[in-house]
Parts: sequence; C-alpha cells; structure tokens
Amino acid sequence: MGLYIAESLTILARALDAGHQPRSVLTSDKWLPQLEELLIAHDAPTDLPVLRASDEWLESLTGFHVHRGTLASMNRPVTPSAAELMSTARTLVILEDIVDHTNVGALFRSVAAMGADAVIVTERCADPLYRRSVRVSMGTVLQVPWTRADWSEIIAACRDQDWTVLGLGLSAEAVDFDDYVVHPPEKVALALGSEGPGLSSRALADCDVVARIPMSHGVDSLNVAAAGAVALHALRRAKSQH
Repeated sequence: MGLYIAESLTILARALDAGHQPRSVLTSDKWLPQLEELLIAHDAPTDLPVLRASDEWLESLTGFHVHRGTLASMNRPVTPSAAELMSTARTLVILEDIVDHTNVGALFRSVAAMGADAVIVTERCADPLYRRSVRVSMGTVLQVPWTRADWSEIIAACRDQDWTVLGLGLSAEAVDFDDYVVHPPEKVALALGSEGPGLSSRALADCDVVARIPMSHGVDSLNVAAAGAVALHALRRAKSQH
C-alpha cells in the first residue's frame, strides 16, 4: 500500500477527515496537547505510536527545521480506476507528465477551489502525495478524488463515457479558449501538459479540442499551474450560466 507524510496539524487533520489511517506521529511538547485533541476527535487507535522530540534536537540531526509542529506517517489510500473515478464526475483534470511537485500541489488546490470533481495523473507525473505537493496544495490532495493511470487508459475511459477532452496548447490550430467556453460540454476533461513542452504530440492528437488562453503584451504562455487555475475558473463560470 505504501505511505506518505502529512506535515503540520492542519494537513494531518485533513488526512484524518478524509479517512486516511496514521501509522505513527512525530511532534514536540509544544504541539502535543493539540495533537492529542485531534487524535481523540478522530478516534485514532489508542496504540498509535506518538514520538516526541524537541525542535532543537531534530534540527541538530537534520541540519534544518524538519517539521511544522507535527509529522505523521500515513497509510496511502487505495485509489480507484480511471473509469470508476470518472463515472460520477462532470469536470475532470488530467495531468500529463507534470514533474514539478509544486505545480502538482498548486493544481490540486485550484481543482478544489474551482469545484472540479477529480484529477487523473499519468504514470510519469509527480506524486500528489509527495510531502511538498501535499503542503503546497494546503492538504487538498487529501480531499480531491484522484488516481493514476496511463494515457491510453484515460482516453479509453473518456471515449466510453462520452467525455470531451479539452487540451491547453499553443499550436496554430488551437481555438480561442474564451470562445470555446461560451458553450462548454456537459462532461469536460481538461488536459494539462508538462512544464516546458506542454502536452505531448500523442495527447494533442487524442484531444477533441485544443484551446489557447488569449494573452497580452507578447506573453506566449503561463506557468501550468496558473493556466490550469485560469481555465478552471472560466469553465466553472461558464457552466454556472447554463
């Protein structure tokens, strides 16, 4: 099953709210009372190992401030198949080979904030449950349903369930994103590509529509996390008007 690290009491609380099971917790005396309250409120096992150490001692071992009050080792949840995840969704985000953990975390935060339903990451995409991804997402990777699948499985599920795959790209054939979202499809999967090259040629060929966010002042593109946030906001606004 594997594990991941929940950093800070806030992230641990979101993990417990999501039903994730802790394996052990590291904290300091300062944060112990709040940690105990949190564990009791979530009916954590009474035999859960809770380790205490001073910040000074931990920093002497690692050379840096190692945690934000609490670190918890958590069991990874079992993720559904792509088809199962998509069966109850209407707005989906596909992350193709995005390798920066900060961008993955930021995109999950936008997905949660803009009301999208789920995320699917490809096999070479950075781990959403990597410590930095979890922290940058403000714990939303623990709230947003997601799974990992290869591109061919994702596209097959989209075809089987009548999803429209909308890719963001800079090709000459790309339509204006503002124009496209005037009448958005009922079920839209927004595909975002890796930093730098963007969506692969295979992914672009599989997209039903490729759209480009209009830019000003000679700017040709946005960071993938910023582009995802802009697109999701526009999709949410358009869908709310229909």
